[in-house]
Amino acid sequence: MPALPGRLVTIDGPAGSGKSSVARELAARLGWRFLDTGAMYRTVGLLGLRRGLDFSDSAAVVRAMDAAVIDFDWSQDPPRIRLDGEAVDEAIRSLDATDASSRVASMPEVRARLVEAQRRIALEHGSFGLVSEGRDQGSVVFPTALVRFFLDAPVEERAKRRVEQLESAGMAADLESIRRGIRERDAHDRARAVGPLVIPLGGVVIDTGSLPMEAVVDRLEGVVREALGSVTAARATS
Repeated sequence: MPALPGRLVTIDGPAGSGKSSVARELAARLGWRFLDTGAMYRTVGLLGLRRGLDFSDSAAVVRAMDAAVIDFDWSQDPPRIRLDGEAVDEAIRSLDATDASSRVASMPEVRARLVEAQRRIALEHGSFGLVSEGRDQGSVVFPTALVRFFLDAPVEERAKRRVEQLESAGMAADLESIRRGIRERDAHDRARAVGPLVIPLGGVVIDTGSLPMEAVVDRLEGVVREALGSVTAARATS
């Protein structure tokens, strides 16, 4: 793994734990850039749906990935993810795309390509500072990040948040279906052989279930600024 920038923070956690919203706000407060790696898997899932691929055929999914261009428009804040030049931020939030993303995330070949892409992004944007969120950022992709957070919350709270997110985007949402889907995805993400959902070594665990987002971000920001201060002090005395 190439040497990574020092100003790199990871935020992992299960679906609905609030990591995307928290990561965006933390990046804004720090004046850093924000990387939504879950959007990358969702976009691969959307690609498979649009191509009518068989998700049991990982080779076909990888071929489609290699023939497509998945990137971010970094001129936008937060960055917008694109598939062959089309902004697909809204399309990847559908229930079908969510289910497809879980399927492709279990494919080692897909994960290997996206991990490589995520590390490349860190190298290209690390001088700005980067907050990277997902499910394996601190455990697999960036295990030496400055701070590695893990956010969690009860299933019921995460399901309610997901319903609110879908309804705010104008999509229909059924709480019981969402709740069932979250439980199934949790089990799937934790059991997969490659890049399972785990607390990173040395990770800072925060339960977001009873905390407003601002309070969560306050805690994360405090930890990050303390870590940055320690690094600065260590360099000054070396």
